[in-house]
Amino acid sequence: MRILVTGGAGYIGSHTAKALARAGFEPIVFDNLSEGHEWAVRWGPLVQGDLGDREALAAAFDAYRPEAVIHFAAHAYVGESVELPRKYFQNNVANTLNLLGAMLDHGVSRIVFSSTCSTYGEPVGIPITEDHPQCPLNPYGESKLFVEKVLRWYEKAYGLKWVALRYFNAAGADPEGDLGEDHDPETHLIPLAIQAALHVRPEVTVMGTDYATPDGTAIRDYVHVTDLSEAHVRALAYLIEGGQPIALNLGSGIGSSVLQIIAAVERASGRVVPVRHSSRRSGDAAILLADASRAVRTLGWKHPYSCPEAIVDTAWRWHHTRYLRREDGR
Repeated sequence: MRILVTGGAGYIGSHTAKALARAGFEPIVFDNLSEGHEWAVRWGPLVQGDLGDREALAAAFDAYRPEAVIHFAAHAYVGESVELPRKYFQNNVANTLNLLGAMLDHGVSRIVFSSTCSTYGEPVGIPITEDHPQCPLNPYGESKLFVEKVLRWYEKAYGLKWVALRYFNAAGADPEGDLGEDHDPETHLIPLAIQAALHVRPEVTVMGTDYATPDGTAIRDYVHVTDLSEAHVRALAYLIEGGQPIALNLGSGIGSSVLQIIAAVERASGRVVPVRHSSRRSGDAAILLADASRAVRTLGWKHPYSCPEAIVDTAWRWHHTRYLRREDGR
């Protein structure tokens, strides 16, 4: 069975393409390579194209005739979305409508959608369940929430079957070393701390040390990218087996503070991570933790890699190996 994976050259998309191939599917990656990497497409063909190009989309559906879609392609920088909302709504919303239109035109009725915990906004209770109010604080979260609403209306009107997966903090790297996190610019804590340990950057900035948490820094729920990719495969199987549309949280339920993650990087690397303290970032909550029990019940999902030690260890090994290769000129 062929599965169209939009954004499949990106971080989570490439891990999911590998998981799909391992499960017996053929991933067809559709990516414009603006943020993804051609080297990450290794388990099926790459169709280089943009979701804003309806003709390219139609050609991909005609050529490969996928039976379902897993949709990752989106801009995902919260701060940038506040500065450039036009960019985010055009790509994340308008281009998704193009994709859904191509699906309907080609008789494809199943989609797994990459959503986010940013649709919830400021938490009113911890841990966060799927029934938590959705009040995004930024255009990125708004764009994902808008698509979730579109999916519900397309279900009613056209019979579209969907699963929306709301991630918390994706992190880590492929345990086999094939894939990892490579963003430009990099904004995520774990790779930033690793880069500081490797002296690729001078330091990592801790934004806020006065939160109402044990060490004063913000606490987040980190989920391993390999566990995330497995959830997408399971969500696809759920739809193929006739499962009804549903939104699901994906998180570990384990809270790790900024300083705890930095300490974990120091243990994994055996190096000191230089730190600079700064004020809080606007809109950051003190604690974000997922209740992912619905995904466990519905999909039989497990997250064996999503302990902080495994997340940091796999990320360190992947980044360190790439660093050594660059140092050697390979």
